[in-house]
Amino acid sequence: MGGRGGWWRGKSTPAKIETYTRWSFHTFPFIEVATFALPAFGYVPAPVNWILFLLVSAHATLAAVTASLTLDWTRGHRPLPVRLLWALGTATVVIAVVSLMIALHGPRGADNGAAACTVFVGVLSFGIGTLALAVREARRMVFGVLGAAVGAGAVAVPAGVPAPGAAVAAGAVVLAAGFFTFTSAFSVWLLNAVYELDEARETRARLAVAEERLRFGRDLHDVMGRNLAVVALKSELAVQLARRGRPEAVEQMIEVQRIARETQREVREVVRGYREADLRTELAGAQGVLTAAGIDCEVSGPVTGLPAEIQSALGWVVREATTNVLRHGDAARCAVSLRVVEGRVTLTVENDGAPGIGTGSSTDTGTAEPGRGSGLAGLRERLREVDGVLRAGPAGDDLFRLTAEVPLPPDSVPEQAPAPEPGGSPRPVPRPVSEVTS
Repeated sequence: MGGRGGWWRGKSTPAKIETYTRWSFHTFPFIEVATFALPAFGYVPAPVNWILFLLVSAHATLAAVTASLTLDWTRGHRPLPVRLLWALGTATVVIAVVSLMIALHGPRGADNGAAACTVFVGVLSFGIGTLALAVREARRMVFGVLGAAVGAGAVAVPAGVPAPGAAVAAGAVVLAAGFFTFTSAFSVWLLNAVYELDEARETRARLAVAEERLRFGRDLHDVMGRNLAVVALKSELAVQLARRGRPEAVEQMIEVQRIARETQREVREVVRGYREADLRTELAGAQGVLTAAGIDCEVSGPVTGLPAEIQSALGWVVREATTNVLRHGDAARCAVSLRVVEGRVTLTVENDGAPGIGTGSSTDTGTAEPGRGSGLAGLRERLREVDGVLRAGPAGDDLFRLTAEVPLPPDSVPEQAPAPEPGGSPRPVPRPVSEVTS
C-alpha cells in the first residue's frame, strides 16, 4: 500500500508516537518566529525589525536542531549533544539580551518596549523548554524555570525596563517557560512509556512461546527418556543372553523393536503437537496466548462433536493464525469465529494488524510467495486432506482475514457450545501455539 497512508500505517504504534513527537518539536520554530519575531515588524521600525527577526529565526533553528538530536539521545541512538546544548543555552541568553537592548535603545516606535519584552520572554521560554529535553529530574527542571525567571528580571531592570515591567516579564517567563518545559518532559515520558509497553508486550509473547517450547521439551523428555531407558536395559539383557547362547535373547530384541516403534509413534505425536487435540482446547489456548501478548482476543461460536480429522485440521489453522498474529503486524484486536452453515464448518480469524505481512500467497494455491512464510501453504495441504479450502488476504484498510472452510460428513451433526471465556467453567488447560511453520 503506497502513499502517505501506507507510510503511516506501516509504522508501529511506538514509531507513530515518535514521529508525532518529533514533528511537534519541528513546528516549534515556526511558532516562535510567528509569535515573537513577525509582530516586531508592526511595532519596531526598520532595520531593527529585521535584526530581531533574524536573531529569533536563528535561535528557533538552533533549538529545532538541538531538540532533534536530544530526542535521538533519549532513544539511545546517539550520545547526548552536550556542546550543542551549551551553545543553545548561551545563544538563548545572548539573543534574548541583545534583542532587549536593541529594541529598547535603538530607533523607538510607539510600543517598542512591549515588543522588546515579548521577544525577550519568547526566546527565553523556548530555549528553556528545549533544554529541558536533556534533563531527567523534575526538580532540576523547576530550578531551571525559576532561574530563568529570576535572571530575566535581573537583566530587564538594568537594561531600562521599569521594575513593574521587569516583574511582569519574570512572571511571563515562569508561565511560558514552565509550559514548554512541561510539554518537553511529558513528551519524553510518553515516548519512553510507549516503547517500554511495546517491549513488555513483545516479552510476553516471547515468554508464551518459550513456555510452549518448555512444554514440548518436557513431553519429548518424558517419551524418549522412559522408552530409551527400557531399550537400553532390554538390549543389555539381550546381549548377556546371546553370549550365553540363550534363546530368550531373540524375544528381548523383539521387545526392543516393539518399544522402538512405539517410541517413534509417540515422538511423532509430540512433534505434530497432538494432531488429535480437541478444537475447543486449541481455541482457548489461542485466546490465552493472544491475551497474554496484550492483544484483545474474542472467540465466538466454538463447535464440539466435530469429526477428529476436521478438529485436527482446524486446530492447525488456529495455531498458525495465532502465530501470524503474534509475529507479524501490529495487531491490537483479533476475532476468531467458528460456525456451521449448510453442512460446512467455517473458521474465520480476523485481526487489525498490518495487512498482508507474513501470509504467503493469498490465493488458494499451495505455494508461498518468495520471501514470505510457508505456513499457509502447509495449512492448505492439511485442509486438502479433509477437502477443505483456505483463503487469506486483506479485508479492508486495517483488517486481515483468514478463512478455512471444511465440508462435514453427511452423518455429522456437531453440537453448539458456548465460547470459551476466561474464568468460566472448567475446561482443558489452554495450550499455546506449539509449532511455528511461518
